[in-house]
Amino acid sequence: MKRLKRSWSDHRQAVWSLDRPISTSKWSLNPVKLIGFFIVGLMVFTAASIILKDLPSHTRLRLLTDPDATEDVSHLSITAQKDKLLGGLLPSGFDERSCLSRQESVLYHKELRQKPSSYLISKLRNYEALHKQCGPHTVLYNRSVELIKSGQYRDSADCSYLVWISYSGLGNRMLTLASAFLYALLTNRVLLVDPGVNMPDLFCEPFPGVSWLLPPDFPIIDQFSMFNQESPHCYGYMVKQDIVGNSTGSILPPFIYLHLAHDYDDQDKLFFCDQDQSILHKIPWLFMRTDNYFVPYLFLMPAFEQELSNLFPEKETIFHFLSRYLFHPTNSVWGLVMRYYQAYLAQGDEKLGIQIRVFDTGVGPFKYVVDQITACLMNENLLPQINREEPILNPSRKQKTIAVLITSLSLGYFEEFRNMYWEHPTVTGEIVGVHQPSQEEHQQTEKLWHERKALAEMYLLSLTDKLVTSAWSTFGYVAHGLGGLKPWILYKPENRTAHNPPCVRAVSLEPCFHAPPYYDCKKKAGTDTSKIVPHVRHCEDVSWGLKLFDQNNEL
Repeated sequence: MKRLKRSWSDHRQAVWSLDRPISTSKWSLNPVKLIGFFIVGLMVFTAASIILKDLPSHTRLRLLTDPDATEDVSHLSITAQKDKLLGGLLPSGFDERSCLSRQESVLYHKELRQKPSSYLISKLRNYEALHKQCGPHTVLYNRSVELIKSGQYRDSADCSYLVWISYSGLGNRMLTLASAFLYALLTNRVLLVDPGVNMPDLFCEPFPGVSWLLPPDFPIIDQFSMFNQESPHCYGYMVKQDIVGNSTGSILPPFIYLHLAHDYDDQDKLFFCDQDQSILHKIPWLFMRTDNYFVPYLFLMPAFEQELSNLFPEKETIFHFLSRYLFHPTNSVWGLVMRYYQAYLAQGDEKLGIQIRVFDTGVGPFKYVVDQITACLMNENLLPQINREEPILNPSRKQKTIAVLITSLSLGYFEEFRNMYWEHPTVTGEIVGVHQPSQEEHQQTEKLWHERKALAEMYLLSLTDKLVTSAWSTFGYVAHGLGGLKPWILYKPENRTAHNPPCVRAVSLEPCFHAPPYYDCKKKAGTDTSKIVPHVRHCEDVSWGLKLFDQNNEL
């Protein structure tokens, strides 16, 4: 029998034919083609790795396990790359690992409601250059500190400073720090931050190249706690004693203390008059203590009005932009935010935040507070009605999930709403999960872990789709300002009775200035300062407070 000779290529074709008919020419082991396939594969893998790296971990997991989610990759990766600096609001050049929130927050927050003006971006870059030139331990800073030690000076200073003194609760501190920064921006001063107890543990440095924290060896840092309205360096006191007029000559004090807290008097409030600003402009060091978000009143000062309009064409975006620029949680706080968000909120089709602050004394939960919150949620269709007649409902369509985040010092309100949606189905078939990160019972200002949790909860609230906040609460102001959310504000109950109506939708994103002056600097007489310009009006939740509104908004 004659034996047939078969080549290696014949054998390879026979083997492939056992599976499927594929031509040998297409799959020939060409080394060049193999290298090409390898390079293309490596490029795809590298691109995918870069895209996934910039996404939140819960999104990465979803993309890797859910084939239907891959269509979101392109949009999310473009957002991550394009908006990492928030349209130019944030500076570049930071070590990303040292402050993850600075780069990652854009992946969780909604897009900025409006884009920052080119003028604001330019002003911020100029400020950062000034801060780097005059910041702590620079030559110009050291020279300016010598003025403090000397007690007086005759010539103009190389750099001027505004020192923000840490004071009050965390929400107040964030609002006042944003106010102080804007004032520094308007007056060409360098903002330095009194570290207080916890500030370095809560927030990353916002300016590249040099710290915003006042060094611990600053000459009079130990005197901050003694500054008050009777201090000889207090501006209000100097006005009363007619010291300011005498200091307009050749010798000027190197520093002045500005008392702008809620208990400030008529002389302290002269800070908001142009004439007094011309005096303060000459002083190299200003020290400010306040618990007020005083930004609205800056718009009533002719010296600043035009510059503010150039910086913020949409006036209700001021705190939204400044908070996203200044306040980046440290990695320890950001870890709290991310772990809780991924565990309890990420999978919700809709996310609702409810911030509850009760000013009445006693042990809650109070029924009138529960009734008022429930009325607001139902009247405004923020949560579905429950069905008390049926033990279970089986809707034909896919069930929508609503993740509810409650923040409160008390656990009781969370338990009320959790039990409501655990014990009864919703009329329309939604699944409602209710969550509360902490229940600290009492506000514990300056206790580190308490304030870490408080900051984390403000950020978590800012990541929701809809938000309900409590009247008068600076905690709530910060949360909705960070998120660019117009909340439903729960009216403050009176005489332990639920307010009717229970809540009102905020017209403006801006926080409320709780204790504004009622004084006309030109006429030197009292006046209703909510009537001077159309964009500064009374707040929705504090009838005597002042708030910024865009002119096309109506109360």
